[in-house]
Amino acid sequence: MISQLSWKIGGQQGEGVESTDRIFSTALNRLGYYLYGYRHFSSRIKGGHTNNKIRISTRPIRAISDDLDILAAFDQESIDLNAGELRAGGVVVADAKFSPQLPEGVNARLFAVPITAIAEELGTSLMKNMVASGASWALLGLPIEVLGRAVEEEFGRKGPAIVEKNVEAVRRGAEFVLEQAGGPLEEFQLEAADGKQKLFMIGNEALGLGAIAAGCRLMSAYPITPASEIMEYLIKKLPRFGGTVVQTEDEIAAATMAIGANYAGVRTMTASAGPGLSLMMEAIGLSGMTETPLVIIDTQRGGPSTGLPTKQEQSDLNALIYGTHGEIPKVVLAPSTIEECFYDMIEAFNVAEIYQVPVIVATDLQLSLGKQSCEPLDYDRIVIERGKLLAGELPPLEEHKLFKRYELTDDGVSPRVLPGAKNGIHHVTGVEHDQEGRPSEGAGNRKHMMEKRLRKLESLRIRDAVKADAPHETPDLAIVAMGSTGGTIDEARVRLEAEGITVNRVMVRQLHPFPSELLEPYLQSAKKVVVLENNATGQLANLIKQNIGYHGKIEHALKYDGTPFLPSEITKACKELSI
Repeated sequence: MISQLSWKIGGQQGEGVESTDRIFSTALNRLGYYLYGYRHFSSRIKGGHTNNKIRISTRPIRAISDDLDILAAFDQESIDLNAGELRAGGVVVADAKFSPQLPEGVNARLFAVPITAIAEELGTSLMKNMVASGASWALLGLPIEVLGRAVEEEFGRKGPAIVEKNVEAVRRGAEFVLEQAGGPLEEFQLEAADGKQKLFMIGNEALGLGAIAAGCRLMSAYPITPASEIMEYLIKKLPRFGGTVVQTEDEIAAATMAIGANYAGVRTMTASAGPGLSLMMEAIGLSGMTETPLVIIDTQRGGPSTGLPTKQEQSDLNALIYGTHGEIPKVVLAPSTIEECFYDMIEAFNVAEIYQVPVIVATDLQLSLGKQSCEPLDYDRIVIERGKLLAGELPPLEEHKLFKRYELTDDGVSPRVLPGAKNGIHHVTGVEHDQEGRPSEGAGNRKHMMEKRLRKLESLRIRDAVKADAPHETPDLAIVAMGSTGGTIDEARVRLEAEGITVNRVMVRQLHPFPSELLEPYLQSAKKVVVLENNATGQLANLIKQNIGYHGKIEHALKYDGTPFLPSEITKACKELSI
């Protein structure tokens, strides 16, 4: 019996690879296994190789595996591209239609299953994904009825006839491969899972759920990979809570609409990726100048320009912090787990209203689209804070005076009212203004207003702004990172420690304003610091050097080929850098 294995399905985009993965992993989740998924797909609707990889385990996991146990292939290209990951003794379940062949030197067992032929016998080749699912499932020796129930959930809305045919496709795929293999493969028998129900979602769904829990009732957005799933999730969910989603004509409109709705008192957000973020920059400046709350999600992907829209990267950091013209206070957060995606959205909305600033939640493609198990969320942690928002009728004003919407205060945050509040009338403009909002270009006023706005964030620190797993007082290495890489670092650390290299892992979750005083002790105590990030220029490392220093200690571990880090890659890089 084994405690974990990896399964991958590959084919041409549009062949049902995604639905196969969804049904297969849903069934595993029902059994209580921990799962971590990775999607490799082309930036087009149909055609081009795509594959989905699932890691299955009896214990929590937050990284894709280095190797592969079972590959289900719809075409020869899927074998040629992915067979190199197969461990010795691995298995390929392939469609007999294309006379599959293993590449030279690959030590694996090949099962040629008439996947398409069985599907066509049942009425349509579209069901070949279910045949492949059944064949893969059978080799693991797991109860076929559990997979059958997942199929019923997937196709139930299409009626009992469709459900019955798909369940039959699963059964026939299982029967054929078991006859070829002589029964389930003993070396792939998984230990029993704990049977406990776990959430199973992508980061984008957790972000959407977190927004709902935070009181968001409007999302204005324009579709873009890899952010679109947030919009799709909220289209289904927000109406249940009296909210809605508006698809705008572009990202400029999305951001300005969100500003307008927040000004009116409705918690509103938008979401995009690098190209859309670029278009939002002027609006982000408007949010900062008018001191109107604004929450934006940036799901980072490969750039620049269209770049690699369906691939992993963490290269927007400079744009997130420095992209707007002029100087405004803003906050940039970077969750690193599914759970943090949920809780950080609540924090983002609270911070945006408490400090009256734009808040950007930065994820990366792997965190946004990688589906994984998640422990039950603690809804008792949800607290809604609206800062200095004044409710009801305000005290009368002196004649010819307006409400001091931009009143100079010690903490830089001024009282805020909603449109229509009696005695709350004030002027709002994107040009520099006085305390009542009237345009003012006076040098003294400008100096006071700039200092007032910038005072807001002097002491802002979110919960776990720096999150460390640091058991060593003076480690050989401190690995510092952001986003989805945390779980992969943890696996590499186990291997490094086994070779006598002590490691502390530190995730920076508040990227701006930078939490220097929280991070510095971990840098100071380590013999060497490795900053690991998915970009080519070391943007996080440069941010650390700029704010803290330690130039002589810091080493770069960079990956910018569009794929996430593997545990073996981090292990290799750190061993070389620790010498």
